[in-house]
Formats: sequence, structure tokens, C-alpha cells
Amino acid sequence: MKQTPSVEALFKPFSIGPLTLNNRIVMAPMTRMFSPDGIPGENVEAYYRRRAENGVGLIITEGTVINHPASASHPNIPRFYGEDALDGWSRIVQSVHKAGGRIIPQLWHVGTQRAVGQAPNPEALPIGPSGITADGLKVNEPMTKNEIDMVVDAFAQGAADAQRIGFDGIELHGAHGYLIDQFFWEQTNQRRDEYGGGIAERARFAVEIVKACRDAVGPDFPIIFRFSQWKIRPFTAKLAYTPDELAQFLSLLVDAGVDVFHCSTRRFWEPEFEGSSLNLAGWTKKITGKPVITVGSVGLDSEFLSFFAEGKGAQNVNIDGLIERLEHDEFDLVAIGRALLVDPAWAAKIRDGRVDELLPFTKEASKVLF
Repeated sequence: MKQTPSVEALFKPFSIGPLTLNNRIVMAPMTRMFSPDGIPGENVEAYYRRRAENGVGLIITEGTVINHPASASHPNIPRFYGEDALDGWSRIVQSVHKAGGRIIPQLWHVGTQRAVGQAPNPEALPIGPSGITADGLKVNEPMTKNEIDMVVDAFAQGAADAQRIGFDGIELHGAHGYLIDQFFWEQTNQRRDEYGGGIAERARFAVEIVKACRDAVGPDFPIIFRFSQWKIRPFTAKLAYTPDELAQFLSLLVDAGVDVFHCSTRRFWEPEFEGSSLNLAGWTKKITGKPVITVGSVGLDSEFLSFFAEGKGAQNVNIDGLIERLEHDEFDLVAIGRALLVDPAWAAKIRDGRVDELLPFTKEASKVLF
């Protein structure tokens, strides 16, 4: 693998309000399911600490579910409620900070991507804006206003708890066809009230969540919002087909209090709209002026969905193109997923020019906390 000539841009400090990061490298949130009964233990603590020790600027935890009975789709997904789980997260925060890192939790509700009868609460039906899955299967009635308010409050409580136990901010998971994104997407949101209709109305649920979280944590606690065009099903879905539609969508979230947008794509190098080489993060930064995180197969030769569909691994490739785009300020931060999952020293190896020591991603890596 050809060595990147200079990675200086990747290791410049960056500030999000009062929070200063040592570099531009972000650990992407990746569901691991190593927390029995939703409680992260010493193995999870060590997993995150190793990334901080090896120079990751900001760690975004795996998705952690909010306090709602249908928020999780597996009993080993970590909770972000209950003092037993929060005590575990508090230890993780302390460990990461001691190693010189910064860390935020990703707050999550899976919505109708949870199957009927699925643990950890099999009696709780999946919830969604219209009670239907991405495939159009009805699994529940549309969420009532009271249910919407309860979920909004649960996200806000998660934000307040994150601040209380020492996290450096939060990320709200509004991507990939999960609950918040189910409100965004017209195929899963067929409501005719104030939460449905055009793209602005479909954003109302997320806007209320962001505002509630902002009220809970005050003006200086960073709120990152992750969104995507693609869904788990189908991969080709779109929220916004033009820059104007994207601007209408994003402006509402900016006004609500989002500090940073985490723009999830499958391949970071692909342009988002015709007539421009900008990716989704680049367009988001151009439209909003807010800091953005890019993500999508960074440093690897295949995108992650090939792993889920076919069990394929991935080889390391150089990051020259990424560095060039970062130097041109297309985006501000770079999230690393599978490359960092398998190799906790990825950032240190890139920094020190030890690219020949980078580990390839294999299907076995998903079963281990390296």
C-alpha cells in the first residue's frame, strides 16, 4: 500500500464550542452487542480506552438505547438509562478521559426495525410514525402525540444523564431507517398531522428532540446529529433529491440547536448531487456553515454493506484522496468505522507512517472487542 505523503491535516486540533479535540479522527458508532442486560462492563471499557490511548480524537460510542420499552432490538445492546448501565458508562468516560480522549454517547431508538416479540422486551410492540416497516408491513398503530412526547422526553433525559456523568457531548441517531429517520422518510411516515407531509413537517419530530436535548444540557454542550440518505432497506433511498430540499431539511435542525452534522454515506468519495464533486458532508457544510463529519469506507477497499450481505472482509487502501478533501475544507472531521474496529492503533499507525502495519478487516472482527 502506497504511503500517504502527509497526514498533517488529519492531526490538527479542532474545536466544537468549548470542546477541543486533539485531531480530526472520530471513532464511528458501531453496534457491538457486548453488554449483557444492557450494561457495559470492563471489556467494553477497555475497548474504548484502547482507541483513546492510540490517539483517536473523538469516540462516538455504539448506539445506546433510550428509556423506552421498544427502543432496543437485542438484550446485549447497551442501555443509556438505569443506574446500573449509567455507572458502567461513567467508568468508561473516566477511563477514556484518563487516556487523553474525548467521548460522546450515541442516543438511539430502533423504531419499527425491531421485530414483533423481539428481546429485551418481547411484550412491547415496535413503534413508528405510521406503525409500518420499511417494507410496508403494519406492526402497530401510528404513534400518538403522547407517545411522541414520551420518546422526546426520553432522549432529553439521556442527554441530561450524559452531561451529568461527564460525557463531552451527545450524538442523536437520525440515520439508517431507525425511529427518527422513519419520521424523515415519506415511505415510513404517512401521517397527515403536523408530523407528516412535506420534508419540513417530517422533520418536526427530530426538531422537537433536538430542542428538548438543548434545553436539558444548556448552550455549551455539543449536540451532534447523524443523518443519512440511505436506509438499511433500501440502500438507494433519498430524503433530499436536490440541494434545495437538503437545505430546507437542515435549516430546521440548525435552528433547533445542532452543532455538528454527521453525514453517513456508504462511500465517502461519492458525489451527492449531479454537477458537483461534493459528498453529503460537503454539501451539508456548504449549506449550513456548521462543522461536519464525513464517513463511509475510509481506508478500506469495500463498503460495509458487502460485509453484512456477503460476509466479506476488506483490505486497507491509502487515504490520499481523503486527506486532499480535508485540506480543501470539504469536511472537518473524519469518522473511521471497520478499520478502527479491527485495529485500535489505526490512528497512531497513520500518524507515525506505519501504514504497512495496518490490520485488514475480517468477518471474524465483528465477534471480538479488539
